[in-house]
Amino acid sequence: MANDQTVHSNSDDPKTPLLPLQESIHRSQSFNSPLDGPKTSRSMLAVLVWVFSWWLTEAVPMPITSMAPLFLFPLFGIASADDVAKTYMDDVVALVLGSFILALAVEHYDIHKRLALNITLMFCGDPLNPPLLLLGICGTTAFVSMWMHNTPTAVIMMPVATGILQRFPTGAGQSETVNNFSKAVVLGVIYATEIGGMSTLTGTGVNLILVGMWKSYFPEAEPISFATWSFFGVPLALLMFIALWGILCLFYCSKASGNALSEYLDKTHIKRELEMLGPMSFAEKMVLAVFSSLIVLWMTRSITDDVPGWGDLFQGRVGDGSVSVMMATLLFIIPSKKGKGEKLMDWNKCKKLPWSIVLLLGAGFAIADGVRTSGLAQILSSYLNFLENIPYIAIAPAVCLISGTITEFTSNNATTTLVVPLLIQVAETMHIHPLFLMVPGAIGAQFAFLLPTSTPSNIVGFTTGRIEIKDMIKTGFPLKIIGIGIVTVLMPTLGALVFQTNGQLPTLESPVHWSN
Repeated sequence: MANDQTVHSNSDDPKTPLLPLQESIHRSQSFNSPLDGPKTSRSMLAVLVWVFSWWLTEAVPMPITSMAPLFLFPLFGIASADDVAKTYMDDVVALVLGSFILALAVEHYDIHKRLALNITLMFCGDPLNPPLLLLGICGTTAFVSMWMHNTPTAVIMMPVATGILQRFPTGAGQSETVNNFSKAVVLGVIYATEIGGMSTLTGTGVNLILVGMWKSYFPEAEPISFATWSFFGVPLALLMFIALWGILCLFYCSKASGNALSEYLDKTHIKRELEMLGPMSFAEKMVLAVFSSLIVLWMTRSITDDVPGWGDLFQGRVGDGSVSVMMATLLFIIPSKKGKGEKLMDWNKCKKLPWSIVLLLGAGFAIADGVRTSGLAQILSSYLNFLENIPYIAIAPAVCLISGTITEFTSNNATTTLVVPLLIQVAETMHIHPLFLMVPGAIGAQFAFLLPTSTPSNIVGFTTGRIEIKDMIKTGFPLKIIGIGIVTVLMPTLGALVFQTNGQLPTLESPVHWSN
């Protein structure tokens, strides 16, 4: 950390906040924000209440609410206008922009319709079995998410899901059964995205942060390899996936609803529509080739410490957003062969870009940085000290619950970076293997199931307009509770076997500086 600096008020400086700044600390990250304890923390808490109240009540349109940190942070002395504005164009935002351009190309050439028809044909059953169809959609999403990060997975799979739902009537003509099935499909995609990401190291950044911290704090210990994590992560994800499917079938989708849905998902009609699409055109093949190349680049940019990806060639300067935008740019260069000089994409086709999601993501990053740099995160994390007095049998659910609560208000990666180092210290005090706390803490950080702003994949589903916050809470709350129970059972059993936590305790060394 850098040395403390005093911020002097200057009425002639246009960047001087209306509310006084306390002592600030220079950071190499997003904000040069004050860390003067209670006052700034209270200000950040007030901003959180303000923004989340507007988000929950929708008193102001969500995209407008998402821009509130741009004026609230400077007014309350949490961050300067320039610094908070920079968080609205993060590498993840670039990833989303590039991914959405590719998704628009997929939609423009009806590739998502072709994939949706094939999935529907394969899983709809004869007669129509809605739970089986839902299983196929969610299973496909979870599998894709095993190899890709959650946000691009949601961006890819949501048009496929809505392509199936477009066959249903909308508005007043939509029955309750059809409406419930539509909710089940959208909820299934966003939650299957998060669950699939838990199963492999490359599925989500949280797992990679955990492995990196383990190596930093315990360099002499056996590293967690891709295979080691998969032996634990795949059974965990499979059990949670079954729980998700059961919850969705219970609340939104029953086998009896087949009669109401069969009118719109008849197998004969689906086969006829698939035949009407004809063979894939050159443009479709090229869009798929670009998309497939992007997936491979995402998967191989950074694999593990033992197997470095191609990103090492650029000394870590290239991010997933860089690749996403680069591949999206190719769509404006490659000809479509449909007309003279016509390319696969042009800017007129990009007018449907969901800027509301970009603003919502930016607000999420701004809030995550504000919570951390205002001192509010440190105050919240200090309450973890009570874990030292909790019986071992209750430690996993307690850690999962705390981590799973914090992650609803900050990013998964930020939660992991904040909580896991604290859990390492708690584990040393309790004289237990640190992975008994680190793994539940990291897994709990991925239980972002309750709010649309908890994770970008939730935002992608929420902006379809087919689900509401109450639907997410109705489904996400029992899923979170079941997930905590699964981790509680698996960690001391399968986890002890996979991570060899019953052996000699690793030696804690002074950690290197960790930055997210």
